[in-house]
Amino acid sequence: METQAPTASFTVIPNRRPATDEERWLAMEDPVFGKVFTDHMARATWREGEGWADRRIVPLAPIPMHPGAAVLHYAQQAFEGLKAYRWEDGSIHLFRPEANAARLAASCARLALPTVSEADFLAAVTGVVEADRNWVPSTAGASLYLRPLVMATEPSLLVQPAAEVDFLVTASPVGAYLSDGTQGVSIWVSRGYHRANPGGTGEAKTGGNYAASMLPQKEAKEHGCGQVLFLDAKEDTYVEELGGMNLIAVRADGSILTPRLSGTILAGVTRDSILTLLRDEGRAVEERDVALAEIIAGLEIGEIVELFACGTAAVVTPIARLVSDDFDIAVPERDGDDASVARSVLERLTAIQYGRAEDPHGWTTEVVPAPEG
Repeated sequence: METQAPTASFTVIPNRRPATDEERWLAMEDPVFGKVFTDHMARATWREGEGWADRRIVPLAPIPMHPGAAVLHYAQQAFEGLKAYRWEDGSIHLFRPEANAARLAASCARLALPTVSEADFLAAVTGVVEADRNWVPSTAGASLYLRPLVMATEPSLLVQPAAEVDFLVTASPVGAYLSDGTQGVSIWVSRGYHRANPGGTGEAKTGGNYAASMLPQKEAKEHGCGQVLFLDAKEDTYVEELGGMNLIAVRADGSILTPRLSGTILAGVTRDSILTLLRDEGRAVEERDVALAEIIAGLEIGEIVELFACGTAAVVTPIARLVSDDFDIAVPERDGDDASVARSVLERLTAIQYGRAEDPHGWTTEVVPAPEG
């Protein structure tokens, strides 16, 4: 008989055929980001007039879906991304999950989806990590990436908010997001294509924003670049964000400059964490509209000495070049690792995430305690 045990408000239905130790080891040896999935997922269903129900942790499996499901036609969905980290003592911790819960709720509100409470969000991600604790890597720089997803599943072609919605959480063991990220990446500055518009969904984490970045990303690859930097849609003048990361500049005087959250830029949890750590160092942090011309001029005259991108998947990625149709400018290399703000803040942030340093802001949450003995 199948055993069921409550995990917060989610019932656990164990996978009867989980991956063997050998299968799991092979899958985790060198995983491509987001290509390997664990044995379980979280699920819950919302129905108009009834609210959220059927909370459970279940075996990972395909999801039967009606071809008329609203998400397939009108992209009514929102998602999140966060990680679980295995510490040296074997315990497993989440990093700022409450911030991801709040951002998912804000994204859902913008997409006219029912919001997932913080309690349900935490119970779902915690339940998946507990069920698949053996999938959390212990190798340096690796982690378990969690992908919460809310989507409209009602079979309906009416252009209106869906009356049935599913909430899912899947998990993937991951290593580095960008294979050459520590060496610096070349960035294609897109002209004419834009990720988001004022009043649109730019500050929500929703699939349509990423779909809009695919063609410019293809264009970037054709020009030998690894990522795309988008400009504002109104004037095609101000830098906003990359396809999935925020942008940070370091000035010669050590101060920090980054585009403000204007409603078209995703409020990155990693961005906020990094800016907090940089302020802790006593650095001045300026958040405002930043023109592309200011970045280029700053690089040319030495006023801007470093550029890097940040996000949950890649964490911190130094930028080596900015490229477009009419310019190709190199970002200067800092002399020595100690001079690089990107490297130093990456080390500080990951030391907190992996439990190697004090957590002064209370960002980490233990999910699985260290083994006894």
